[in-house]
Amino acid sequence: MSSLGSAWQFRTARRIRSDDVIHTLTELFVLNGVPEHIRSDNGPEFTAKVVRDWLERVGVKTLFIESGSPWENGYNESFNGKLRDELLNREIFYSLKEVQILTERWRKEYNTIRPHSSLGYRPPVPETIMPALRLVANPR
Repeated sequence: MSSLGSAWQFRTARRIRSDDVIHTLTELFVLNGVPEHIRSDNGPEFTAKVVRDWLERVGVKTLFIESGSPWENGYNESFNGKLRDELLNREIFYSLKEVQILTERWRKEYNTIRPHSSLGYRPPVPETIMPALRLVANPR
């Protein structure tokens, strides 16, 4: 999620249409390059024919998880659970703007401050920008 930037607020909406998905993916592809494939559930945002046709035209394969099998997309399901537990279930949102602001604040904390057990209890962003340390054998 760290590279989602301005695309994040665009996706915070009452309704997400196929054009919204295409515009958001276009922005992400420009920022990060075109991926070989996208793995998603069978939600209407990614199964829409116009989205599938567009992904095919730009050379991205789709990998849909089996219906009723959230464990096939474990990273997303884990993230969605944390988002729900740490933000959505704790707030009452009175406007879409409030959703956008609080979600962006949570995203920044999640990516830059919050420790992640899979990264040795470090936040992900510093991990992605730090050069990999190479262990060198002691020449003695």
